[in-house]
Amino acid sequence: MKGMRGWSFPIGRFLGVDVRIHTFFLLLLGLSISYASMGGATGGRGIGLWLLLVLAVVVREVARAIAAAWYGLETRSLLLLPTGGLMSYASPEATERASTPEMQKRMAIIGPIANLGFGVLLGALTMVIAPQVNLFERPWITPAHLLRAAVWVNLLLGAVNLLPAAPLDGGRVFRGEFAKSHGGAKGSRTVAGIGQIISFGLIVAGILLPNMWLLVMGVFVLIGARMEDQGLLLQTDVDAVRMRDVMLIEFSTLSASDTLEDALQRSIHSLQDVFPVVRGGNLVGAVSRQGIVEALQTEGNGYVQGVMTRSFQTAQPDDSLVKTLRKIVAGQGAQLVPVVQGDRIVGIITPQNLSHSMTMLNQRRRMRERIAEEDNDR
Repeated sequence: MKGMRGWSFPIGRFLGVDVRIHTFFLLLLGLSISYASMGGATGGRGIGLWLLLVLAVVVREVARAIAAAWYGLETRSLLLLPTGGLMSYASPEATERASTPEMQKRMAIIGPIANLGFGVLLGALTMVIAPQVNLFERPWITPAHLLRAAVWVNLLLGAVNLLPAAPLDGGRVFRGEFAKSHGGAKGSRTVAGIGQIISFGLIVAGILLPNMWLLVMGVFVLIGARMEDQGLLLQTDVDAVRMRDVMLIEFSTLSASDTLEDALQRSIHSLQDVFPVVRGGNLVGAVSRQGIVEALQTEGNGYVQGVMTRSFQTAQPDDSLVKTLRKIVAGQGAQLVPVVQGDRIVGIITPQNLSHSMTMLNQRRRMRERIAEEDNDR
């Protein structure tokens, strides 16, 4: 999402959702006008053809936004792409729910159904209102016949998104199903590879037919497949990591009844910058080394309970690493996430700890893959 966002610009805020459009649409606008001129049509018809693609994407994303609201997923922003759109959600909880395989499957099928249904509806209305229009005459998508193009742009967008290629809807579903039996990392590699094959197929079909939209979609799927291959692999590995796998189990705590001078003295002998604060073994707050020093300088000696923060994110041992990372982001860069069972703290997560742990986990994964490859060669 971050890489795609860098090549986009905002177009407004609708019903509380920030909407951006990818700059690839500007290239499509130029291609549409050129395509119209080559066919003897006016530039206005080329713009009309481009607007039909935008409309098809909007139809798809409105349907997905309605579905997201139905499932209780509050949408924060939407990035429109020529093949559909990418949503981001307003809370870590909504993002976590949206990333589950079942919810991904539900959301993935809504876009294609919306486009296919809208295309069929337009086709039926055309046959009733303008029966003289031959919907099956080639070329299907042309600026010379915008009514026919409106039908086929929606049908094409819906059909293409059913293909098992990243970053299309079908690719998301296929990746989730494949990962269940073959593992997340292998599922992502497979979907990225299939995506590149399908993208080349779309490009060749677009050249041979000829069909500019198939060609453009093929190029965009190719870009998305390569981004998926390079960027999503780490995310898939992270999804399988639980807090118990990376949390620090040897850490220092402070008591709410400790004096600030005692707390500062104890912090000298610890590498931690932030300390969980407990009372009788139960987690009641958190305090930073810097907070202790500032309180001593401004107010003199006191008690930890007077300067500790009582508002912080917590995690469970079986929570995913992705969920905890989102909590850290939602907490505006929280420096400590206690891992608790009930009211008892069993571990802590810090940004420095996560960085080190993920490096070690990645090295362990590579070692295991190398050992597995050596075993297969024997």
